Amino acid sequence: MSPISLGNASEIEGGISTFAHEPNRGLIVVGSGSAFVHREQIIALATRYQLPAVYPDRGFITSGGLISYGPDRVDSYRRAAGYVNRILNGEKPADLPAQTPTKYEMVINLKTAKALGLSVPLGMQQRADEVIE
Repeated sequence: MSPISLGNASEIEGGISTFAHEPNRGLIVVGSGSAFVHREQIIALATRYQLPAVYPDRGFITSGGLISYGPDRVDSYRRAAGYVNRILNGEKPADLPAQTPTKYEMVINLKTAKALGLSVPLGMQQRADEVIE
């Protein structure tokens, strides 16, 4: 595993460019503010260097990324609304238990897979929450 700094555009460019020349390569992009800010650049570099990549959010896939697996944001927002309701009804925030995601989603972009020369097994497509063709 070789972490790549997402601090700024030039670090991302240099890190992915260097990494792309390693054998058996693929990217795992973790959820961070920098990853979301530089989403378009990361996807473009992964495409340019023919790197299969897994992203933390469906927004990466609708922008041309290969596959995402991460928390379902809509479900998380719905659950947060319940917390807001409880607080507005008098509960103390410190008394509420911490919540973690309970629903995850997988989104696959078959157009990107084809551009990378990859075939996505039918079983994986069937397990995905959404397949973009």
